[in-house]
Amino acid sequence: MARITDRTILIVGASSGIGAETARLLARGGNRFVITARREAELAAVARDIRAAGSACQDIPADALDAGAAAEVVAAAVEAYGTVDVALLNAGQGPDMRMDQVSVADLSRIMALNYDVVVNYLVPLIQQMRGQSGGGLIAHTNSLAGLMGIPRQGPYSAAKAAVRTLIDAARVELAPEGIRFTSLHSGFVATERTSGDGLPKPFEISQERAARHVVRALERESAQAYFPWPTATLVRTLSTLPTPVSSWVLRRLAAG
Repeated sequence: MARITDRTILIVGASSGIGAETARLLARGGNRFVITARREAELAAVARDIRAAGSACQDIPADALDAGAAAEVVAAAVEAYGTVDVALLNAGQGPDMRMDQVSVADLSRIMALNYDVVVNYLVPLIQQMRGQSGGGLIAHTNSLAGLMGIPRQGPYSAAKAAVRTLIDAARVELAPEGIRFTSLHSGFVATERTSGDGLPKPFEISQERAARHVVRALERESAQAYFPWPTATLVRTLSTLPTPVSSWVLRRLAAG
């Protein structure tokens, strides 16, 4: 397992949560960062932490829902540092949403926040990495919810499943060109955004611990990483059970 050092790293969704903590950990390796998110002040604070740890950093406020802005961030990273060696696509959102209460607009919004934001960066990153010596690594913060339909998170589960399938196809197609993909399937992580949302969160872990899992997966260039192990084991076991049994368990978990 190789440490990530002297690399150009792009992190999308870096102003807080897993993205920010991952950046702080990787900043100890003398890397070059481009970090982006919508919240300018919070992003600038993370950039200061990165520079204080000894890595170069450019912070670029941008909306990941804007395909043009995403392409400009990738272009800015290349202009500043010449390559993008590692990209972590960490934007997304999974609020408590019951299927008998959502609208078509709600479903479309969750798909955009979890699928479109990845596509907006994925396409320009592939084009850039195809022309680089050695290709590059593209990682995506997915979710264990993307492995099966989770009650009260149906729209989120669907969006994450769509991203997982797209990345799986890209992994096979682009391997000959040296472009690697890591899908990060996390369980519940205690972030500012998810606190107080009302969802039961069995086996929840801190964002610092989640970031350590992310860094380990990036260093190993794991195709798939599942964490924490209790939640990952539960979800993968449920997916093998007969539907009536798994549905009963999921109903009990969703009820808290």
